[in-house]
Amino acid sequence: MNPADLANPLPTAPHAQTASSISRTMLTVIVALVPATLYGFWLFGWPSFYLWLITVLSAMLGEAFGLRLSGQRALPVLRDGSAILTGWLLAVSLPPWAPWWIGVVGGLFSTLIAKQLFGGLGQNLFNPAMVARVFLLISFPVQMTAWIAVGTHLPGPHDGLLVTFGGAPQLDAVSSASLLGHAKTEMSRGLDLLHSLAHAPGNSWLGARPGSLGETSALLIVLGGLALLLLRVITWQIPVAMLVGVALPAAIGHAADPARYLDAWTHLISGGVMLGAFFIATDYVTSPNTPAGQLLFGFGCGFLTFVIRTWGGYPEGVAFAVLLMNALTPVIDRYVQPRVYGRDWRGNSLDPAVQKEIR
Repeated sequence: MNPADLANPLPTAPHAQTASSISRTMLTVIVALVPATLYGFWLFGWPSFYLWLITVLSAMLGEAFGLRLSGQRALPVLRDGSAILTGWLLAVSLPPWAPWWIGVVGGLFSTLIAKQLFGGLGQNLFNPAMVARVFLLISFPVQMTAWIAVGTHLPGPHDGLLVTFGGAPQLDAVSSASLLGHAKTEMSRGLDLLHSLAHAPGNSWLGARPGSLGETSALLIVLGGLALLLLRVITWQIPVAMLVGVALPAAIGHAADPARYLDAWTHLISGGVMLGAFFIATDYVTSPNTPAGQLLFGFGCGFLTFVIRTWGGYPEGVAFAVLLMNALTPVIDRYVQPRVYGRDWRGNSLDPAVQKEIR
């Protein structure tokens, strides 16, 4: 070997470079969430903004504390934006006028328990934001199901602080059921959905109906999701498969008995289906690696969402469905693997010389 080669060795692999990074990806997803979030602020006022801010800051605090416990420097890691995105996703899944401590408990739980306890970014088995949402829903069902009617007189900045930190005044006068909650209640009473939904909360593509910030406008969520697809931050397999997984059984059920099953369109634009399909189920860490595995994962998320909504004890099932499929991700990755380069789907070599030697 030439001594000059030893003095100036060639750079080692990998040689491929890309402008993408963790912080860039997180920032892109956050920007895609901004329109729907701002629309939610406009609908529900200052209390929703304060809750969002508290939740995001609490998630960052939980991340920093977990990093300090593990002996890492918090500031450089926090710059990647993953804690902000986790808190943001949790915030848009909460009731807009929930008390401040819901945001604090949820934000801390999402990053400290559901993320850092597993080893930090890239090590968590379950989506942190959905773990926190399910924890809050099971632990504090009253606060997590108190929705605000659209068109309610919105408090100003000062009164919004009183609502967030002191409780909503006369909440009974401004509370409302979500569309899915209304349908679940009517079904439990044995009423016909075709007639009872005529008096249900708004069911439009744009939104403007009771629910969390991430449920108010399916259109804005879809536009943000399409931006992520165009920028190749996410791929189409999980969103499309999840929407099909919800819509297909819903369409079959509604065709068979429209009085007992919601139609596919209502399922798609209500609750957190669009948010889950484009922003939650597509999480890199907790979803499968292969396109075929992602199709299976996404369809499972959608189908389980329909099952929980229809027969479960909760009107919304996106968070539960995503967590259940997160648990199956290692199994899917084990059995749905890509073809090894140079071999067919059975594992046999495609090299003619190797095939001849085997014969």
